[in-house]
Amino acid sequence: MDFKWLHTFISAAKYENFRKTAEALYISQPTVSVHIRQLEDEIGSSLFQREGRKVLLTEAGREFLPVAKELLKVYENGLDDLERYRQGYSQKLALAMSPLIGESIMPFVLRKFMIIHPEIEMSIQVLESKYITDAVLEGEVDLGLSRMQVNHSELKCKPLYEDPVLLVVPHDGADSEFAPPIDAREVLRSRYLFTHNHPEYWEGLLRTLRAEIPLLRTMLVSQVHVTRRFVIEGLGVSFLPESTVRRELAEGRLLSVPCPFLQMPVAKTYAVFKYEHQKVTKFLEFLSHFRF
Repeated sequence: MDFKWLHTFISAAKYENFRKTAEALYISQPTVSVHIRQLEDEIGSSLFQREGRKVLLTEAGREFLPVAKELLKVYENGLDDLERYRQGYSQKLALAMSPLIGESIMPFVLRKFMIIHPEIEMSIQVLESKYITDAVLEGEVDLGLSRMQVNHSELKCKPLYEDPVLLVVPHDGADSEFAPPIDAREVLRSRYLFTHNHPEYWEGLLRTLRAEIPLLRTMLVSQVHVTRRFVIEGLGVSFLPESTVRRELAEGRLLSVPCPFLQMPVAKTYAVFKYEHQKVTKFLEFLSHFRF
C-alpha cells in the first residue's frame, strides 16, 4: 500500500470533491482518481459514491477512514522518529510558553540547555497563558510556562519565580539628577495608563488605582511588547514586570517611578504539567538556576 493513496483518500473524504482534492494536494485530478482506484483495489471495497459533482464516502469508506488516518499517523510519526535519530536526538521536550516569557530570558536559557543536553529535541509553542492549560491537557506539550495559575485536577501547577511589577514611564529628558523626583500620582493623572498586558494582576491593581486617582484614563493593550513600545514612544505609562523592561531601564529608554501609595503586585510564572517525566524534571531543575 502506498501512503500517498491514504493521503489522497483522507483529503477526498474531507473535500468531497476530486477537483478540490487535487488543488489542495497540488496534483492532477486524474492522479486523484488513480490513487483512489488503486486503494480500492488494495482493500477490495469501493470507498466513494458520486452524487452530482460531489463524492461521498460509502459505508466501507466511512469504516476505513479512521483506519487510514491512524495508518498515516503511525507512518508520519515513524518518519519523525527516524529523522530525530539521524540528528542525534533520543528524547523530545515540547514546551508551551506565553509571549511574555518567550521574549524575556528564555532564549538565553534554551540556548544553554540545548548545549548541555544535545540529545533532547526541543519544540516550542508560543501561546497566551489562557490557552496553555488546554495544550498540556491534550498532550500537545509536555510542559507549559504560564503567567496564569492553573487549578485543574489533572494538572500540576508549580510556582517558579516572582517578578516585581514596576510603574514605567518614558525617558523624556526632564529627569536629570537636578530635576525633582517624578511624582507617580501626577504621571497617572496626566497620561494614559496601558492595562491588561498580564493575565493576573490588573483587576486588583485597577480597583486600587481608581480609588486613589478617580480621573484615571486607561487603554487596554493586551501584549507586553506592544505596551513597552507605546511607553517608549511617549503614548502613556504602564505597570510591567521588571524582567520585561530590564534592558530598556538599563539603557535609559524607560524609567521606573516609585509608587509609595500602592502595594505593588508581583507577576508570577508557573510550570504547568500533567506528568512529571524525567525530561520535565530535568528542564525545571535547570530553569531554577536562573534569575528572571
